[in-house]
Amino acid sequence: GDTDLILFCRIHTTSMAFSNLPVILAAAMMLVNGSLAFAPTTTEMAVMIRRPTNTKLMAGGFEWEDPTEQFDQGVENPFKNPELMNSGEEGMKVDPARLLGPRLSGTNLYLVGMMGSGKSAVGDVVARRMGTYNFLDTDDIIEKATGMTIPDIFEAEGEEGFRTAESQVLDSVHSYVRCVISTGGGLVCKQTNWSKLQTGIVIWLDVDPELIIKRVEGTDRPLLQTEDPLQTLKDLLEERTDKYSQADLRIEITEDMDEEAVASTIVKDLHDFIDENPPAWKLAKQKAQSEGLDWVQ
Repeated sequence: GDTDLILFCRIHTTSMAFSNLPVILAAAMMLVNGSLAFAPTTTEMAVMIRRPTNTKLMAGGFEWEDPTEQFDQGVENPFKNPELMNSGEEGMKVDPARLLGPRLSGTNLYLVGMMGSGKSAVGDVVARRMGTYNFLDTDDIIEKATGMTIPDIFEAEGEEGFRTAESQVLDSVHSYVRCVISTGGGLVCKQTNWSKLQTGIVIWLDVDPELIIKRVEGTDRPLLQTEDPLQTLKDLLEERTDKYSQADLRIEITEDMDEEAVASTIVKDLHDFIDENPPAWKLAKQKAQSEGLDWVQ
């Protein structure tokens, strides 16, 4: 219903103990657009997730519409059907990003790529332009859940501890729908994470190390605290390229592209990707129609 949900979890205060941190609760709070209240003691934390009124939460904590009730909303690729971008009002155009929601049917979008590739900035733009999708940043969720910055977590727990927390966040958010999710640069390196990523559409933001180093100059990226940060970037990219290449879409980003330009490229490529990879129900519908059978709406 619309009642508040109060959850309790125990936290070991002597260490970070990522396996006990309320990462899932932090993610759930952001996903249901609720408010999070902490009442800490030395050993336990009470977490209240205040649900907005008039929000119907089904299994998994999200509102779900059975696709069998409304198979085809009649939305096609606007880049192949330009008339779809006309709003009917003189001089007004519909953003093709707005037409992605009905075509994606709730499928999550995961942005992967090196640090400094613009995943957070671009992901926020894409979600805002789509209108029906929420934006989530796994790094932001980790920082909110731990009360520590990413560099502090690396210093206290090392990269392995951070990657563990990162996997916990992914394990939580992948169960939800209608999200654009920005992930950490090294998340793709853990094979188990791919079972979650592949529940959605994975988009690789591919940026040259020389451009990345300009973007991150003056920041305290933990993995770039070396004598030669550029070479470190190149080495990391070489190690991860095979993983990034498993993405469904690859967006090659040049220096003259800002966040809006990258977002527009993603929107167009997504529309084309959906055309090339129609959902199973649509294939079944086409097969039935080709055989002269009625398709029950």
